[in-house]
Amino acid sequence: MGQEKIKRNIQIMLQAARERKEAVDHLLFCGGPGLGKTTLSYLVAQTTGGNIKVSSGPSLQRPGDLAAVLTSLSDKDVLFIDELHRLNKICEEIIYPAMEDFKLNIITGTGPMARTLKIDLPHFTLIGATTRIGLVSSPLRSRFGATFQIDFYKPEDIQQIVKRSAEILKTEIDKPAVELISQCSRFTPRIGNRLLKRIRDFAQVEGRGVIDKKITQLGMKEMEIDELGLEPRDRNLLEIIIEKFQGGPVGLQALAATASEEQDNILEVYEPYLLQLGLITRTPKGRAATQKAYKHLKINPKSKTQNTKLF
Repeated sequence: MGQEKIKRNIQIMLQAARERKEAVDHLLFCGGPGLGKTTLSYLVAQTTGGNIKVSSGPSLQRPGDLAAVLTSLSDKDVLFIDELHRLNKICEEIIYPAMEDFKLNIITGTGPMARTLKIDLPHFTLIGATTRIGLVSSPLRSRFGATFQIDFYKPEDIQQIVKRSAEILKTEIDKPAVELISQCSRFTPRIGNRLLKRIRDFAQVEGRGVIDKKITQLGMKEMEIDELGLEPRDRNLLEIIIEKFQGGPVGLQALAATASEEQDNILEVYEPYLLQLGLITRTPKGRAATQKAYKHLKINPKSKTQNTKLF
């Protein structure tokens, strides 16, 4: 559900490859965690009729590891490599001819006795997934036939996903609860499904087993999630920018040190959603809180008095 433009492009690629009786060109999916990169990869494999072998960049540390995976593939199989930006550089060099010519070059022996062994590979499709496209080297990135940026989902798509997940979990849920969960899901299906499972627990223990608006509000309040889906750490970052740095701008290093957070956590976990909501802005001098952030936290720009309301 959702990502209609991406699905349309992939469908055209799949149909064209099927008519030519060829393997689908290599694909690169990039985007935040929980947006469906792995799900899309499984759907591609299911549509082509081949098997899918799943691996990850950190697990392919030696050339032998990659060679074992590549030689186990069959025609039209899909090799899915998650966290592609963490692929070992030596393995990256080996995968170039595998992607372009479907050949595996392995060097055996050392010194004068070294020999290059060439192995023909089946015509497979490599699908890479990464949360940090900038860390994927240019030579590797250019060898993919298509690169797709998976963005945050629309609220109506999240509602459909939450409703479908409730059916899979065999849990009754009403429309206001679906809307409330999707509103707090940070435009991310994985978070929406996680919140649904936690609210289901509250409905089972504190209610009648049915997820309605009242039990959803109770669950969100207990989990300290407000009406925009902000969690305590998100609100803490906003409060630090407003109270410690007079609303900003503040540099990333200073913000991370004050909040006792890793810089990567701020960049990858908290900041994208806060930017998406328009609660902070990025300037050449650093991050700054917007008027919307003051309003949401019930903080007067002059008094800096907090009065945040949860459910």
